[in-house]
Amino acid sequence: MLERALNGGKLYWTWIGFLLAVFGVGFLFYLQQWNVGLGITGMSRDVSWGFYISQFTFLVGIAASGVMVVLPFYLHDYKAFGRITILGEFLAIPAVIMCVTFIVVDLGQPYRAMNVIFHPSPSSILFYDTIVLNGYLLLNLLVGWTCLHAEKKSIAPPKWVKPFIILSIIWAPSIHTVTAFIYAGIPGKHFWLTAVMAARFLASAFASGPALLLILALIVRKFSKFDPGSEAIQTLGKIVTYCMILNVFLLGLELFTAFYSGIPGHMHAWEYLYAGIDGKGVLVPLMWLSAILAAVSISMLVFPQVRKNETLLAIACVCVFFSLWIDKGFGLVVGGFVPNSFEQVTEYWPTLAEFSIAMGVWALGFLILTVLYKVAVSIKEESGGEAIH
Repeated sequence: MLERALNGGKLYWTWIGFLLAVFGVGFLFYLQQWNVGLGITGMSRDVSWGFYISQFTFLVGIAASGVMVVLPFYLHDYKAFGRITILGEFLAIPAVIMCVTFIVVDLGQPYRAMNVIFHPSPSSILFYDTIVLNGYLLLNLLVGWTCLHAEKKSIAPPKWVKPFIILSIIWAPSIHTVTAFIYAGIPGKHFWLTAVMAARFLASAFASGPALLLILALIVRKFSKFDPGSEAIQTLGKIVTYCMILNVFLLGLELFTAFYSGIPGHMHAWEYLYAGIDGKGVLVPLMWLSAILAAVSISMLVFPQVRKNETLLAIACVCVFFSLWIDKGFGLVVGGFVPNSFEQVTEYWPTLAEFSIAMGVWALGFLILTVLYKVAVSIKEESGGEAIH
Protein backbone atom coordinates (compact mmCIF):
# COMPACT_ATOMS: atom_id res chain seq x y z
CA MET A 1 0.00 0.00 0.00
CA LEU A 2 2.97 2.31 0.45
CA GLU A 3 3.23 2.76 -3.30
CA ARG A 4 0.20 5.07 -3.06
CA ALA A 5 2.47 7.66 -1.42
CA LEU A 6 4.35 7.97 -4.73
CA ASN A 7 1.32 9.45 -6.47
CA GLY A 8 0.62 13.12 -5.92
CA GLY A 9 0.29 16.49 -7.52
CA LYS A 10 2.63 19.48 -7.57
CA LEU A 11 1.49 20.76 -4.16
CA TYR A 12 2.07 17.35 -2.58
CA TRP A 13 5.62 17.04 -3.92
CA THR A 14 6.40 20.66 -3.01
CA TRP A 15 5.41 19.87 0.57
CA ILE A 16 7.55 16.71 0.54
CA GLY A 17 10.48 18.71 -0.84
CA PHE A 18 10.08 21.37 1.84
CA LEU A 19 10.09 18.76 4.61
CA LEU A 20 13.17 17.07 3.17
CA ALA A 21 14.95 20.44 3.00
CA VAL A 22 14.16 21.23 6.65
CA PHE A 23 15.24 17.74 7.66
CA GLY A 24 18.45 18.13 5.67
CA VAL A 25 19.34 21.39 7.41
CA GLY A 26 18.65 19.82 10.79
CA PHE A 27 20.76 16.79 9.92
CA LEU A 28 23.72 18.98 8.95
CA PHE A 29 23.55 20.73 12.31
CA TYR A 30 23.25 17.34 13.99
CA LEU A 31 26.50 16.25 12.33
CA GLN A 32 28.09 19.32 13.89
CA GLN A 33 26.65 18.34 17.29
CA TRP A 34 27.99 14.80 16.78
CA ASN A 35 31.51 16.16 16.29
CA VAL A 36 31.48 19.04 18.77
CA GLY A 37 29.07 17.78 21.41
CA LEU A 38 26.12 19.31 23.22
CA GLY A 39 28.18 22.47 23.74
CA ILE A 40 26.57 23.85 20.58
CA THR A 41 23.21 23.87 22.40
CA GLY A 42 22.00 26.35 24.99
CA MET A 43 22.05 23.75 27.74
CA SER A 44 24.39 24.05 30.71
CA ARG A 45 25.29 22.42 33.99
CA ASP A 46 22.25 24.02 35.63
CA VAL A 47 19.79 23.43 32.77
CA SER A 48 20.71 19.97 31.53
CA TRP A 49 17.35 19.29 29.83
CA GLY A 50 16.37 21.75 27.13
CA PHE A 51 14.48 22.02 23.87
CA TYR A 52 15.01 18.38 22.88
CA ILE A 53 13.50 16.92 26.04
CA SER A 54 10.72 19.49 26.08
CA GLN A 55 9.69 18.42 22.57
CA PHE A 56 9.86 14.79 23.63
CA THR A 57 7.56 15.51 26.56
CA PHE A 58 5.03 17.35 24.42
CA LEU A 59 5.01 14.71 21.67
CA VAL A 60 4.40 11.83 24.07
CA GLY A 61 1.07 13.53 24.76
CA ILE A 62 0.31 13.84 21.05
CA ALA A 63 0.98 10.12 20.66
CA ALA A 64 -1.18 9.15 23.64
CA SER A 65 -4.12 11.25 22.43
CA GLY A 66 -4.97 8.77 19.67
CA VAL A 67 -6.93 6.83 22.28
CA MET A 68 -9.54 9.61 22.28
CA VAL A 69 -10.83 8.40 18.91
CA VAL A 70 -9.88 4.72 19.14
CA LEU A 71 -11.75 4.09 22.40
CA PRO A 72 -15.15 5.56 21.37
CA PHE A 73 -15.08 3.79 18.00
CA TYR A 74 -13.97 0.31 19.00
CA LEU A 75 -15.42 0.01 22.52
CA HIS A 76 -18.55 2.18 22.28
CA ASP A 77 -19.31 1.75 18.57
CA TYR A 78 -19.36 5.51 17.98
CA LYS A 79 -19.64 5.26 14.22
CA ALA A 80 -18.86 8.93 13.56
CA PHE A 81 -15.24 8.24 14.50
CA GLY A 82 -15.03 5.42 11.99
CA ARG A 83 -13.76 7.87 9.38
CA ILE A 84 -10.97 9.39 11.47
CA THR A 85 -9.81 6.54 13.72
CA ILE A 86 -7.04 5.63 11.30
CA LEU A 87 -5.97 9.28 11.23
CA GLY A 88 -5.57 9.19 15.01
CA GLU A 89 -3.64 5.92 14.92
CA PHE A 90 -1.38 7.16 12.14
CA LEU A 91 -0.77 10.42 14.03
CA ALA A 92 0.55 8.43 16.99
CA ILE A 93 3.18 6.62 14.87
CA PRO A 94 5.27 9.64 13.79
CA ALA A 95 4.72 11.22 17.22
CA VAL A 96 6.39 8.26 18.95
CA ILE A 97 9.16 8.16 16.32
CA MET A 98 9.84 11.84 17.00
CA CYS A 99 9.86 11.15 20.75
CA VAL A 100 12.53 8.49 20.35
CA THR A 101 14.52 10.67 17.94
CA PHE A 102 14.54 13.60 20.37
CA ILE A 103 15.87 11.31 23.08
CA VAL A 104 18.63 10.13 20.74
CA VAL A 105 19.73 13.65 19.74
CA ASP A 106 19.68 14.72 23.40
CA LEU A 107 22.10 11.94 24.32
CA GLY A 108 24.85 13.45 22.20
CA GLN A 109 26.18 10.05 21.14
CA PRO A 110 23.23 7.96 19.89
CA TYR A 111 24.79 4.59 20.75
CA ARG A 112 24.20 5.45 24.42
CA ALA A 113 20.51 4.74 23.85
CA MET A 114 21.43 1.04 23.59
CA ASN A 115 22.47 1.08 27.26
CA VAL A 116 18.79 0.78 28.17
CA ILE A 117 18.68 -2.52 26.26
CA PHE A 118 22.14 -3.90 27.07
CA HIS A 119 22.10 -2.76 30.69
CA PRO A 120 18.43 -2.70 31.74
CA SER A 121 17.62 -1.25 35.15
CA PRO A 122 14.06 -2.14 36.31
CA SER A 123 14.41 0.38 39.14
CA SER A 124 14.64 3.22 36.59
CA ILE A 125 11.55 4.98 35.23
CA LEU A 126 13.43 5.49 31.96
CA PHE A 127 13.56 1.72 31.52
CA TYR A 128 9.76 1.52 31.64
CA ASP A 129 9.41 4.61 29.43
CA THR A 130 11.42 2.81 26.75
CA ILE A 131 9.13 -0.20 26.99
CA VAL A 132 5.84 1.71 26.84
CA LEU A 133 6.92 4.00 23.99
CA ASN A 134 8.22 1.26 21.72
CA GLY A 135 5.30 -1.00 22.64
CA TYR A 136 2.80 1.72 21.75
CA LEU A 137 4.55 2.33 18.44
CA LEU A 138 4.31 -1.36 17.51
CA LEU A 139 0.66 -1.56 18.61
CA ASN A 140 -0.35 1.39 16.44
CA LEU A 141 1.58 0.06 13.46
CA LEU A 142 -0.03 -3.36 13.83
CA VAL A 143 -3.59 -2.19 14.49
CA GLY A 144 -3.60 0.74 12.06
CA TRP A 145 -2.05 -1.09 9.14
CA THR A 146 -4.12 -4.26 9.65
CA CYS A 147 -7.41 -2.37 9.87
CA LEU A 148 -6.55 -0.19 6.88
CA HIS A 149 -5.62 -3.26 4.82
CA ALA A 150 -8.96 -4.84 5.73
CA GLU A 151 -10.80 -1.66 4.73
CA LYS A 152 -8.97 -1.71 1.40
CA LYS A 153 -10.52 -5.13 0.79
CA SER A 154 -13.92 -3.96 2.14
CA ILE A 155 -13.92 -6.60 4.87
CA ALA A 156 -13.92 -6.52 8.65
CA PRO A 157 -10.52 -6.64 10.37
CA PRO A 158 -9.43 -10.12 11.50
CA LYS A 159 -10.66 -11.12 14.96
CA TRP A 160 -7.13 -11.59 16.28
CA VAL A 161 -6.52 -7.83 16.08
CA LYS A 162 -9.27 -6.95 18.62
CA PRO A 163 -7.17 -7.87 21.71
CA PHE A 164 -4.38 -5.65 20.38
CA ILE A 165 -6.87 -2.79 19.94
CA ILE A 166 -8.00 -3.15 23.55
CA LEU A 167 -4.38 -3.38 24.67
CA SER A 168 -3.53 -0.18 22.77
CA ILE A 169 -6.40 1.62 24.54
CA ILE A 170 -5.04 0.56 27.93
CA TRP A 171 -1.47 1.24 26.83
CA ALA A 172 -2.04 4.81 25.59
CA PRO A 173 -2.45 6.58 28.98
CA SER A 174 0.52 4.62 30.34
CA ILE A 175 3.04 6.22 27.99
CA HIS A 176 2.29 9.70 29.31
CA THR A 177 1.81 8.57 32.89
CA VAL A 178 5.27 7.00 32.92
CA THR A 179 6.72 10.14 31.32
CA ALA A 180 5.12 12.22 34.09
CA PHE A 181 6.67 9.91 36.68
CA ILE A 182 10.13 10.73 35.28
CA TYR A 183 9.57 14.32 36.40
CA ALA A 184 7.51 13.73 39.55
CA GLY A 185 10.01 11.16 40.77
CA ILE A 186 12.87 13.66 41.13
CA PRO A 187 12.69 14.88 44.76
CA GLY A 188 15.14 17.75 44.30
CA LYS A 189 12.95 19.56 41.76
CA HIS A 190 10.08 21.21 43.63
CA PHE A 191 8.41 22.45 40.46
CA TRP A 192 7.87 18.86 39.29
CA LEU A 193 7.26 17.32 42.69
CA THR A 194 3.49 17.17 42.51
CA ALA A 195 0.97 14.34 42.67
CA VAL A 196 -1.09 15.84 39.83
CA MET A 197 1.77 15.83 37.31
CA ALA A 198 0.42 12.74 35.51
CA ALA A 199 -3.11 14.18 35.55
CA ARG A 200 -1.83 17.45 34.06
CA PHE A 201 0.08 15.56 31.40
CA LEU A 202 -2.97 13.54 30.37
CA ALA A 203 -5.33 16.53 30.38
CA SER A 204 -2.96 18.56 28.21
CA ALA A 205 -2.38 15.57 25.93
CA PHE A 206 -6.08 15.00 25.41
CA ALA A 207 -6.47 18.66 24.50
CA SER A 208 -3.43 19.21 22.24
CA GLY A 209 -3.61 15.85 20.44
CA PRO A 210 -7.28 16.05 19.39
CA ALA A 211 -6.73 19.73 18.52
CA LEU A 212 -3.97 18.75 16.09
CA LEU A 213 -6.05 15.84 14.77
CA LEU A 214 -8.99 18.18 14.16
CA ILE A 215 -6.77 20.59 12.23
CA LEU A 216 -5.36 17.69 10.18
CA ALA A 217 -8.88 16.40 9.47
CA LEU A 218 -9.87 19.81 8.10
CA ILE A 219 -6.72 19.90 5.96
CA VAL A 220 -7.49 16.42 4.62
CA ARG A 221 -11.00 17.52 3.74
CA LYS A 222 -9.70 20.60 1.91
CA PHE A 223 -7.02 18.87 -0.15
CA SER A 224 -8.64 15.50 -0.89
CA LYS A 225 -11.96 13.97 -1.78
CA PHE A 226 -12.25 12.33 1.63
CA ASP A 227 -14.53 13.99 4.18
CA PRO A 228 -13.76 13.00 7.79
CA GLY A 229 -17.31 14.02 8.72
CA SER A 230 -18.73 17.08 10.46
CA GLU A 231 -20.00 15.05 13.42
CA ALA A 232 -16.54 13.64 14.10
CA ILE A 233 -14.99 17.11 13.86
CA GLN A 234 -17.57 18.61 16.21
CA THR A 235 -17.07 15.79 18.73
CA LEU A 236 -13.32 16.36 18.63
CA GLY A 237 -14.03 20.02 19.32
CA LYS A 238 -15.97 19.08 22.46
CA ILE A 239 -13.15 16.81 23.63
CA VAL A 240 -10.64 19.62 23.16
CA THR A 241 -12.91 22.02 25.07
CA TYR A 242 -13.39 19.86 28.17
CA CYS A 243 -9.78 18.68 28.34
CA MET A 244 -8.40 22.20 27.93
CA ILE A 245 -10.64 23.43 30.75
CA LEU A 246 -9.46 20.52 32.91
CA ASN A 247 -5.83 21.33 32.08
CA VAL A 248 -6.25 24.96 33.13
CA PHE A 249 -8.03 23.84 36.31
CA LEU A 250 -5.12 21.56 37.25
CA LEU A 251 -2.70 24.39 36.50
CA GLY A 252 -4.72 26.57 38.87
CA LEU A 253 -4.40 23.92 41.58
CA GLU A 254 -0.62 24.02 41.17
CA LEU A 255 -0.56 27.81 41.47
CA PHE A 256 -2.77 27.77 44.56
CA THR A 257 -0.64 25.13 46.27
CA ALA A 258 2.58 26.96 45.47
CA PHE A 259 1.59 30.45 46.56
CA TYR A 260 -0.88 29.72 49.38
CA SER A 261 1.62 27.41 51.05
CA GLY A 262 4.37 30.02 50.67
CA ILE A 263 7.02 27.34 50.18
CA PRO A 264 9.89 29.06 48.33
CA GLY A 265 10.91 25.97 46.35
CA HIS A 266 7.41 25.78 44.85
CA MET A 267 6.97 29.49 44.23
CA HIS A 268 10.27 30.50 42.68
CA ALA A 269 9.91 28.50 39.45
CA TRP A 270 6.46 30.00 38.83
CA GLU A 271 7.80 33.47 39.61
CA TYR A 272 10.65 33.01 37.16
CA LEU A 273 8.36 31.78 34.37
CA TYR A 274 5.69 34.48 34.70
CA ALA A 275 7.45 37.47 36.29
CA GLY A 276 11.18 36.85 36.14
CA ILE A 277 13.70 36.92 38.99
CA ASP A 278 16.34 39.61 39.50
CA GLY A 279 15.67 41.05 36.06
CA LYS A 280 16.07 37.67 34.38
CA GLY A 281 12.99 36.35 32.62
CA VAL A 282 13.65 35.34 29.02
CA LEU A 283 10.66 32.99 29.11
CA VAL A 284 8.17 35.48 30.58
CA PRO A 285 6.77 36.73 27.21
CA LEU A 286 6.38 33.14 25.99
CA MET A 287 4.59 31.98 29.14
CA TRP A 288 2.18 34.91 29.05
CA LEU A 289 1.54 34.22 25.37
CA SER A 290 0.68 30.64 26.38
CA ALA A 291 -1.73 31.93 29.03
CA ILE A 292 -3.38 34.36 26.61
CA LEU A 293 -3.77 31.66 23.95
CA ALA A 294 -5.31 29.34 26.56
CA ALA A 295 -7.79 32.01 27.64
CA VAL A 296 -8.68 32.88 24.04
CA SER A 297 -9.17 29.25 23.06
CA ILE A 298 -11.42 28.42 26.02
CA SER A 299 -13.46 31.61 25.57
CA MET A 300 -14.11 30.50 21.99
CA LEU A 301 -14.62 26.78 22.55
CA VAL A 302 -17.17 27.02 25.36
CA PHE A 303 -19.76 28.49 23.00
CA PRO A 304 -21.42 25.83 20.80
CA GLN A 305 -22.20 28.37 18.09
CA VAL A 306 -18.49 29.17 17.79
CA ARG A 307 -17.54 25.47 17.62
CA LYS A 308 -20.07 24.92 14.85
CA ASN A 309 -18.19 27.43 12.73
CA GLU A 310 -15.32 25.24 11.56
CA THR A 311 -13.09 28.19 10.70
CA LEU A 312 -13.36 29.56 14.23
CA LEU A 313 -13.02 26.04 15.62
CA ALA A 314 -9.78 25.60 13.71
CA ILE A 315 -8.46 28.93 15.03
CA ALA A 316 -9.32 27.90 18.59
CA CYS A 317 -7.56 24.55 18.13
CA VAL A 318 -4.45 26.30 16.80
CA CYS A 319 -4.49 28.43 19.97
CA VAL A 320 -4.83 25.29 22.12
CA PHE A 321 -1.98 23.54 20.35
CA PHE A 322 0.52 26.40 20.60
CA SER A 323 -0.53 27.30 24.14
CA LEU A 324 0.26 23.78 25.31
CA TRP A 325 3.36 23.55 23.12
CA ILE A 326 4.77 26.57 24.96
CA ASP A 327 3.59 25.56 28.43
CA LYS A 328 4.42 21.88 28.30
CA GLY A 329 6.93 21.86 25.47
CA PHE A 330 9.11 24.57 26.93
CA GLY A 331 8.16 26.13 30.27
CA LEU A 332 7.57 22.87 32.14
CA VAL A 333 11.05 21.52 31.50
CA VAL A 334 13.06 24.73 31.93
CA GLY A 335 10.99 25.77 34.95
CA GLY A 336 12.15 22.69 36.82
CA PHE A 337 15.79 23.81 36.59
CA VAL A 338 15.44 27.55 37.27
CA PRO A 339 16.38 28.69 39.83
CA ASN A 340 18.92 26.01 40.76
CA SER A 341 19.44 24.43 44.18
CA PHE A 342 21.48 27.46 45.28
CA GLU A 343 18.73 29.90 44.25
CA GLN A 344 20.83 31.08 41.31
CA VAL A 345 19.18 31.86 37.97
CA THR A 346 20.88 30.38 34.92
CA GLU A 347 18.77 31.25 31.91
CA TYR A 348 18.27 28.97 28.97
CA TRP A 349 17.39 29.61 25.35
CA PRO A 350 17.93 27.18 22.44
CA THR A 351 20.72 28.04 20.01
CA LEU A 352 20.23 28.18 16.25
CA ALA A 353 21.83 24.73 15.90
CA GLU A 354 19.62 23.28 18.62
CA PHE A 355 16.47 24.78 17.14
CA SER A 356 17.42 23.60 13.62
CA ILE A 357 17.98 20.04 14.82
CA ALA A 358 14.61 20.10 16.56
CA MET A 359 12.89 21.40 13.43
CA GLY A 360 14.62 18.64 11.48
CA VAL A 361 13.07 16.07 13.77
CA TRP A 362 9.66 17.70 13.39
CA ALA A 363 10.12 17.64 9.59
CA LEU A 364 10.93 13.92 9.78
CA GLY A 365 7.75 13.35 11.77
CA PHE A 366 5.57 15.31 9.36
CA LEU A 367 7.19 13.49 6.44
CA ILE A 368 6.19 10.13 7.94
CA LEU A 369 2.75 11.52 8.78
CA THR A 370 2.29 12.79 5.21
CA VAL A 371 3.16 9.40 3.73
CA LEU A 372 0.85 7.54 6.13
CA TYR A 373 -2.01 9.98 5.55
CA LYS A 374 -1.51 9.79 1.78
CA VAL A 375 -1.95 6.02 1.94
CA ALA A 376 -4.89 6.17 4.35
CA VAL A 377 -6.76 8.94 2.53
CA SER A 378 -6.38 7.27 -0.87
CA ILE A 379 -7.92 4.09 0.52
CA LYS A 380 -10.64 6.06 2.28
CA GLU A 381 -11.50 7.75 -1.00
CA GLU A 382 -11.97 4.35 -2.65
CA SER A 383 -13.91 2.74 0.19
CA GLY A 384 -16.19 5.68 0.88
CA GLY A 385 -14.50 6.46 4.16
CA GLU A 386 -16.41 4.05 6.41
CA ALA A 387 -14.37 1.62 8.49
CA ILE A 388 -15.74 -1.86 9.16
CA HIS A 389 -15.35 -3.44 12.57
